[in-house]
Amino acid sequence: MSGAGSADLDAALAPRLAERHAQARYRQRRTADRAGAHVHVDGRDVVNFCSNDYLGLAHDPRLGEALAASARRFGTGGGASHLVSGHLTPHAMLEQRLACWTGRERALLFSSGYQANTGTIAALTGRGDHVVHDRLNHASLLDGTRLAGARLHRFAHRDPAHAGQLLAGLDPARARLVVSDGVFSMDGDCADVTALAGQCRARGGWLMIDDAHGLGVLGARGAGTLEAQGVSADEVPVLVGTLGKALGTQGAFVAGSHTLIEALIQFSRPYVYTTSLSPALAGATLTALDIVRDEPERRTHLQTLIGAFRHAAERLPGIRLMPSDTPIQPLLVGRGSEAEVLALARRLADEGLWCTAIRPPTVPEGSARLRITLSAAHTHADLDRLLSALEYHCCSQELTDD
Repeated sequence: MSGAGSADLDAALAPRLAERHAQARYRQRRTADRAGAHVHVDGRDVVNFCSNDYLGLAHDPRLGEALAASARRFGTGGGASHLVSGHLTPHAMLEQRLACWTGRERALLFSSGYQANTGTIAALTGRGDHVVHDRLNHASLLDGTRLAGARLHRFAHRDPAHAGQLLAGLDPARARLVVSDGVFSMDGDCADVTALAGQCRARGGWLMIDDAHGLGVLGARGAGTLEAQGVSADEVPVLVGTLGKALGTQGAFVAGSHTLIEALIQFSRPYVYTTSLSPALAGATLTALDIVRDEPERRTHLQTLIGAFRHAAERLPGIRLMPSDTPIQPLLVGRGSEAEVLALARRLADEGLWCTAIRPPTVPEGSARLRITLSAAHTHADLDRLLSALEYHCCSQELTDD
C-alpha cells in the first residue's frame, strides 16, 4: 500500500486500533497527580494498587530534596553520553554503591531497564549464538535476543531442568546465555536461581538475572532475589536491576565483574549512544539506597501486608490468587477473559481503588488478571478496603462486560 500523507497513514492504522477495541485489549492512560499509594485521578482520591513503588519512596520528600540539591550542583541533565562528557560525579558514586550493594566488582548505569536488557544481551551474543529464556521473561529480554540476531530458545516457566536440557543440545562452541527474571513481573513468583545456576555450571552456560522486581524488596538487606536465595555473585555473572521500582527514581544498571562492565562500555550500543541518566536522579537514588539500608522496617511492613492479603483473599469464594510471596499479587478473574477483568477494574475504580487490568498479549491468552501490587506506603486500612471490595464484587456479583 502506498501513501503520501497523514490521512493515508491514519487509514492504515485505524483498522488495527479498531481490532484492539473489539478484543477488549485497547490500552488507555490515566493521569495521576503524583506517584505513590494515595493519589488523585480523574477528579477523585484513589488508593493505588498497581504501582511498582514497592517501598513507597517515589514520593518520599527526602528523595525530592536530594534530587533538587543534585540538580543545583550538577545540573538537571548529563548533557552528553557517558563516554563523551556526561559521566558526572553522582553517576560514579551511584555505580560504586550499586556494586557494593549487590556484591559485585562494578556496576554500569543505563537510562532504562529496557536499554540495560537489550544492550547487555546484544553485547554478549550475536548471530549463531544461543539465548535460553524462561517462557515468561519480560519483553525487553526477548527483544534483546532478537536485536542481537541470536537464536532464541524458551524453557517451561520456572523449570531449570528443562533449561538444562536445552543447554545440553546446543553447540558448546557458541556463546550460550541463560536469561530469567528474578521476580516475574506479571505473576509475582520467583525464579529458582540456585537451580538455574547449577544447570549453567554443569552445561557451560552463562546466567543473567533481571532482578528488577526483587531488588529493594527481597533479602535481609533488600539486595534482591539472589540474597534471598543465598546465591553468590560468581554463580550469576550478569545481574540487571532497576532504579524505578523499589528505589523510587528512574534508570537501571548492570552489575558484574570488571571485565563484564568494560565489555559493555565498549560494545553495548544503548549505553554508548544514549545521553546519560540525569545526575539529579542519580543523587536521589543515592538517598534511596540509604533509606533501603537504614529502614528495614519498610520491608517488614510490606511483608506483613503481603501475608495479610493472601491470608484473607485465599478464604474468599471466587478468588483465585497465583502463587506469589512478593508484592505482586495477580488475581485471576472468572474465566480469564478481557471483558471480565475490565469490568472488575471499573467497579473497583468506582470505589476509589486503582487496580490495572492486565490482558493479552502482556499475559497468555485466557489469563487476563488484576495485577494487584502492594507497597510499604499502604496501610492496613487500605488493605481492608480492597479486600472488602473484592469480596463484594467477586463473590456476590457476576462479572460481565458493562
